[in-house]
Amino acid sequence: MEEWRGFLAELEELQTGLALCAEENDTTLLAELTALGAKLDQRLTALELKILLTGPHDAKDAIVMVHSGAGGTESADWAAMLFRMYQRWAETRGLGFAILDYQGGEEAGIKSVTFEVTGLNAFGRLKTEVGVHRLVRISPFDANKRRHTSFASVFVYPDIEEEIEIEVNDADLRIDIFRASGPGGQGVNTTDSAVRITHLPTGLVVQSQNQRSQHKNKSAALKVLKARLYDLKKQEQDAEKDKINATKQRIAWGSQIRSYVLHPYQMVKDHRTDHETGQAGKVLDGDLDPFIEAALLQKVV
Repeated sequence: MEEWRGFLAELEELQTGLALCAEENDTTLLAELTALGAKLDQRLTALELKILLTGPHDAKDAIVMVHSGAGGTESADWAAMLFRMYQRWAETRGLGFAILDYQGGEEAGIKSVTFEVTGLNAFGRLKTEVGVHRLVRISPFDANKRRHTSFASVFVYPDIEEEIEIEVNDADLRIDIFRASGPGGQGVNTTDSAVRITHLPTGLVVQSQNQRSQHKNKSAALKVLKARLYDLKKQEQDAEKDKINATKQRIAWGSQIRSYVLHPYQMVKDHRTDHETGQAGKVLDGDLDPFIEAALLQKVV
C-alpha cells in the first residue's frame, strides 16, 4: 500500500507539472516531466507484475524439465542451448541453479535434463516457459549447410515438497541403482550412485545421477517424484485444473509457443503474445525477462 500511495503522489505531481508546463510553455520542465512519466510507467508495470505473481505457487522454487524432440542430434543440441539459456537467466537474476538429472544425447547435446531454480518467484516466472520451443538455423552438423528446424519441450513444476503432504509408500516404489554418466566432475562414473525410482501405482519414473552420493541422488529423485505426484493429484481432483496443467495438456509438436530463428535472419518471437526481438543471441544468453513479463501481463499462463 505504501508503494501504491507513493506512486499516486508522484502521479499527482506529474499532473500538476503538466498543467504548469502548459501555462508557461516551459520546454525544460517538459523534458523533466517526460522523464518522470517514463519512470512512473516502469513503476506501474513493476507493480502490475507483483500483483500477477501472487498465485498459490508463484513464489516457490521451480523444477524444470527440458526434453529434445524428434530429430536426433539436431534436437539434442537445441535442448542443450535451451538448458544453457535458462541457466544464464538464473545466474543473471541471482537465483540458485542445480542439476537434478542429465541425460546426454548420443552424439551431442541433451536428450533430457531436469534442474531446479531456487529463489523468490522462480516458478511464477518460469511457468511462462511451458510449451514447445522451435529453432530454425543452418545446422552445424550438416556438411551441406542446409537449414534445419528443431523442437524441444519445456515443463515447469512448483517445488511443493515442504508445503503439501504427498504420501509415498516404500512398497509403491521400485528403486534401481546404476552407474552415473554425464556431467558431475571426476569420480562421478566410478561408483553405482545414480538412482532411478519407479512409482508403481502411477508408472511415473524419475531419476537423479548428478550427485556423487547415492543418498543425495535418492533425495533429489524423491523431490521430483513428489512434485510430479502433486501435479498428477491436482489433475485428478481439480475439475477446473490449474493453469499449469491446462497449459501442459496443450503441448504438442507443431503447437510451439516460441520460435527462435537464426537463419536467414535473426528473430525470436513468442506466438502467444507476439512479443519479438531481433537480438536472438541475447535471448539465448538468458535475456528472457521481456518475454516472461509480456506473457504475465497478457495472462497467457
